[in-house]
Amino acid sequence: MAVKRARRLLLLGLALVACRPRERPVDASVRAVSRAPAAAPYSRAAFPAVDVHTHFDPTATARVLRLMDAQNIRYAVNLSAGWVGHGLEEALTQQRESGGRIVPFCMIDWRGAGAEGWVANSIATLEQCAAAGVRGWKIPKVLGLGAGDGRGHRLRVDDPMLDPIFERASSLRMVVLIHSGDPRAFFEPNTPANERWDELRAHPAWSFADPIYPRWTEILDEFERRVLRHPGLRFIGAHFGNAAEEPDRVESLLARAPNYFIDTSARIPEFGRHDPARMRAFFIRWQDRVLFGTDLGVGAEPDDLMLGSTGEHPPTPEEITRFWRSTWRYFESNDRSFEHPTPIQGRWTISGVGLPEGVLRKVYGANAARLLGLPWP
Repeated sequence: MAVKRARRLLLLGLALVACRPRERPVDASVRAVSRAPAAAPYSRAAFPAVDVHTHFDPTATARVLRLMDAQNIRYAVNLSAGWVGHGLEEALTQQRESGGRIVPFCMIDWRGAGAEGWVANSIATLEQCAAAGVRGWKIPKVLGLGAGDGRGHRLRVDDPMLDPIFERASSLRMVVLIHSGDPRAFFEPNTPANERWDELRAHPAWSFADPIYPRWTEILDEFERRVLRHPGLRFIGAHFGNAAEEPDRVESLLARAPNYFIDTSARIPEFGRHDPARMRAFFIRWQDRVLFGTDLGVGAEPDDLMLGSTGEHPPTPEEITRFWRSTWRYFESNDRSFEHPTPIQGRWTISGVGLPEGVLRKVYGANAARLLGLPWP
């Protein structure tokens, strides 16, 4: 299953370890998009979308396409495509079966990082992927939180050893989607006092509170240095730039790195609890650099579904409806204090930002289509 396979890849990697910028003025008269009265409230995206952050099993194509059609998602980027000989061929078959609507990003093998020949092999992997038509490279959080450097230490996100790989990705015109770190709460003690206790209780391996791991800010510092080191390489910072807790920090990197984009996947609960006026200003200012994403996972079995996160049991039909409805409601409405898409990620409410139509069209789909070279109206 794609979802379970993604988890296995992460666990395999983890086992290797022994001045806020001035905002553009916002026209308060610009209103949120209005829907036709006959439409069910927020039952699907108001405008065509590209989901840049998904994980699909290659055998689930028909079910994925039905889901995409139901939610007005025109394309989806599959970040679980692997590499040549390890899943990429199946992912490319799925891309063809979907009529090009499922877009695979490849990976490299982080096992053996630092060993003789590993850098050259990693570059060769990216070259094989690019030759097969793959548009992007996905870097999971194992970089920084799991992989070793071959010298007995943690492989840092900004380790110079990796520079040739990133430079080759740049010359291949690939887009790099990088997940560095995790929610800040995952680096705090894993106790009932942790605000993400429900999620950590279901997934204790997601806790990085142990001193063997770097601190949250340390990972982010490494990540930012990596992005700034390669101004010609287009980066997507997963999960709202890996720092949904601190929009000012995310905004600072966007201001310093014109090659940098962020996705919204699995973080509406986090950035959605910030002041809605502040977040509305954020989205309007950076309307050309924000990409819609969900962290949707669809596995081979009918009940293998990940909606930004997972609990101890598969999601119910009611939970699936709430996930999508709260997602679209956040971006499209000015509603206050409603349930967010993924309650296991925290017991609080969010408030909508009511983005204007022009901004919604960009964030939902046009930005990603332009970045990835996808046909778009």
